[in-house]
Amino acid sequence: MRYIRYASIAVFALALVLIALANRGVVTLRVLPDELAGFAALNPTYDMPLFVVIFGGILAGLIVGFIWEWIREAGERAAAARQARELASLRAEVKRLKGEKHKDKDEVLALLDQAS
Repeated sequence: MRYIRYASIAVFALALVLIALANRGVVTLRVLPDELAGFAALNPTYDMPLFVVIFGGILAGLIVGFIWEWIREAGERAAAARQARELASLRAEVKRLKGEKHKDKDEVLALLDQAS
């Protein structure tokens, strides 16, 4: 299974390198469109290879997706934490009740009763 994972990582890396080599052309990125640039005091532009723009867009999409899912699952995480606290309190109560049940008994008999 480890070799399959390494092979898939190698194929993915090779695909990324091929995409980068095929998209080496320099593009100009503008922060604002030309129509809105007149209203702004500045309109920075950046010249960079196209593959940087592509990979940056993919990375930005992944980050937005991860944050979106983290926010969406907040209720489920809260419910799981609430259930874990309730489970811990119920286990403590069961342990306390077993201790009260076997308080006046012989220790050996109490251990045998707890095992069953």
